[in-house]
Amino acid sequence: MLKAVQHEEVMGYNFIDFDIHGDVATITLARPRKLNAITPAMADEISHALANYGKARAILIRGEGRAFCAGADLANIDDMEPHEVLTKHFNPLILALTDHRLPIVAEVNGAAAGFGCSLALACDFVIAGEGGYFLQPLLNLGLVPDGGANWIVPRLIGRARAAEMLMLGEKIHGPQALDWGMIHRCVPENMLEHESFALAARLARGPTKSIGMTKAILAAFDRDLETILEAEAKAQRLAGKSADVKEGIGAFLEKRKPKFKGK
Repeated sequence: MLKAVQHEEVMGYNFIDFDIHGDVATITLARPRKLNAITPAMADEISHALANYGKARAILIRGEGRAFCAGADLANIDDMEPHEVLTKHFNPLILALTDHRLPIVAEVNGAAAGFGCSLALACDFVIAGEGGYFLQPLLNLGLVPDGGANWIVPRLIGRARAAEMLMLGEKIHGPQALDWGMIHRCVPENMLEHESFALAARLARGPTKSIGMTKAILAAFDRDLETILEAEAKAQRLAGKSADVKEGIGAFLEKRKPKFKGK
């Protein structure tokens, strides 16, 4: 049972809802009639929210209605060059997720398709409902998977399965995505909202400064061992000076649960 926490609603967006519940900032994609298909302006709003999370210590991204995100809203970007849309709006959003100092959880209900799939998989943890699915259909339109899909997907599931998903446009349902190691958990639909928030809240209670540094090292996991060892050593030096490490060691010695503050 989650404890009651202070709720703060943040206004000012047209295509997303953004609120802070305790230590968790929630970004809700809010175009349910369009299955939360994303436009350049909507991508910019998500990026803005990611940069203005107040005192939150973890972030949850979810979709309103029947889908997480059905991909790019092609009807709203046909007057822009695809290269411009990607480089000025969509790609900066993916980098904002992967470079973010806080842990980010994606809650996938229904479709996570095209850029919506890339958006979800760029998060640190993905929890999908049993009816959720992941799809990269752009090759069916004569386009190329984007949003970092060609980098993210093979690193999660290997080249052979990535080829099946990206080149054949196969729909990967929640249970299969879990079996492939693509996502963190797959849960019954009626438990999705609770489980996703519970994970975000758990991360928010952790040593988020150290979690952020670990996240940065994981992003470079395919580099050579020497580079990773050096990155770990630098991060450990910074973590060792934090207030959280003092609290963690003190709690261990006193045989109690630590109370981290992300400092």
